[in-house]
Amino acid sequence: MKPLPYREVKRKLEAAGFTQVSQKGSHVKFVKKTEEETLTATVPCHREVSAGTLQSILRQANITLEVYEEL
Repeated sequence: MKPLPYREVKRKLEAAGFTQVSQKGSHVKFVKKTEEETLTATVPCHREVSAGTLQSILRQANITLEVYEEL
């Protein structure tokens, strides 16, 4: 996994059904409501999102790397 620009991360999360609900400073909160739960992912609005941070975002969003790459 390599670092990605914020705009690419945002586009893929929105393709997965997440919507931007709030922003505090440089961090943006995305939410997806399902029947069982509400998933929340916080993404730093930086020029480049590092690989480790991206893994944390995918874990919060309950998305596997394979599904993320297909989005």
